[in-house]
Amino acid sequence: MFKAKKKYYFFFSIIILTIILILISKFVIGEGRLNSIKKLFDQEQRYLIKKYIFPYKLLSQQEKELKIAEGDIKRYEHIINETRERKFLDVNKLELEFKNSLENILIENSSEKKIKNNTNLLKLKLSGGFYSGLHKNYPGFGYIDFHEDKLLILSSKGVFAYSELIENTLNKNSVFFQIRHNLNDFIGLEQFDKSNTFSFKDILVANENIFVSYTKEKEKDCWNTSLLYGKLNFERIDFSEIFLTEKCIHSKNNIDKEFAAAQSGGRIEHLDDNKILFSVGEYRSRYLAQEVDNINGKILQIDLGNPKDFKIISMGHRNPQGLYYDKENNFIIESEHGPQGGDEINLIRLNSKEPLNYGWPIASYGEHYGAKSLGANNEKKYKKYPLLKSHIKNGFIEPLYSFQPSIAISELTKISQDEYIVSSLKDESLIFFKLNDKKDKAILFKKIKIGERIRDIKLKNNKLFMFLEDTASIGIINLN
Repeated sequence: MFKAKKKYYFFFSIIILTIILILISKFVIGEGRLNSIKKLFDQEQRYLIKKYIFPYKLLSQQEKELKIAEGDIKRYEHIINETRERKFLDVNKLELEFKNSLENILIENSSEKKIKNNTNLLKLKLSGGFYSGLHKNYPGFGYIDFHEDKLLILSSKGVFAYSELIENTLNKNSVFFQIRHNLNDFIGLEQFDKSNTFSFKDILVANENIFVSYTKEKEKDCWNTSLLYGKLNFERIDFSEIFLTEKCIHSKNNIDKEFAAAQSGGRIEHLDDNKILFSVGEYRSRYLAQEVDNINGKILQIDLGNPKDFKIISMGHRNPQGLYYDKENNFIIESEHGPQGGDEINLIRLNSKEPLNYGWPIASYGEHYGAKSLGANNEKKYKKYPLLKSHIKNGFIEPLYSFQPSIAISELTKISQDEYIVSSLKDESLIFFKLNDKKDKAILFKKIKIGERIRDIKLKNNKLFMFLEDTASIGIINLN
């Protein structure tokens, strides 16, 4: 018993002496020699000193270790969740499986809220089928059009369905019935898996005909924007290719060493019973927009009786995302994505013998991504594609309006004799505009914030129908 106490007092004395030495070392001989003293004690002895003499140090150490452990857990949880998401949410495959199932698309939930000027937004979220997107992987985007009192929807991967309008609109009880088709024959999982930007681009119903645009892999890794056609049938539609150019843009081996399938255009608009309008982007091969023997960066007029006999209406476009034929005035209103800034609204007249030139990539009010701050690479780009800040002084047509910064402009439509609406993705809004008397400028007069990226819009019975891609929903506002 006495020996045990003696041993305890001896150890305690050693600890006290150590503390003194540590303090002397720290304040007199410095931190460097302090470390050499620490080496005199083994790990267990250092733990006991911290526990009974310097408990705050032990606590601090434990807190530090806990933070590291928590960080590791979060990091590994993120990896695990990411792996699970990839495994269980292969959105391309999921969307194709849904398409093949021919399941009906129900309304998962509906909501209504006041947004501006006492405008009510009705939002109907689709329960399935729209899983893959362009901006983000999930939930997805789509396109819309009408045939009489039916609303048709098309997803980026080809889920195709319709719903009957009830009292000129949709409601929470609406059902979209899938339509059988052969779109898989033209683009499928192999292309979709390469990038979510390879997809269907638009839908047009004209009389009893239906047109669908898409990015076609004409040769391995070589793409263009093509057009399919079929007779409208709500049981089954068999599409065939109606417009296909011989030329394509290689995604890995092209002149500028850049490629962006998101810049593919693909908007379709009805001109008359025998003709349609079709927009084609330049896939970031900028020089193509100024080549007169190439369809990229152009607005085309396609004769349905002889599609090979097409006409270039306009050129010098980057990525046309909106197309509207104003029959009353016999001109086209077009919207297009600029580079970094410089989204445009353009007016294209149809009485010109030669293609009208809108300047891209020689003239633009935007800048190349990164502007000149990226150094030598962008300096070369500006030398080749200068983006001059006046169109008319350089022989091109000025836009009606240029957005700076960009709003990620999308589709547009006419709502009255003098008024139009253009939608946006990044700005998540509807922008109302009218033309001045000379019809060479657009005057913006109202904006309604919707709060989601608006991919497509269509007017029906004085109601504006929208495809909202952040939630894969149909949005409806009454323009009255």
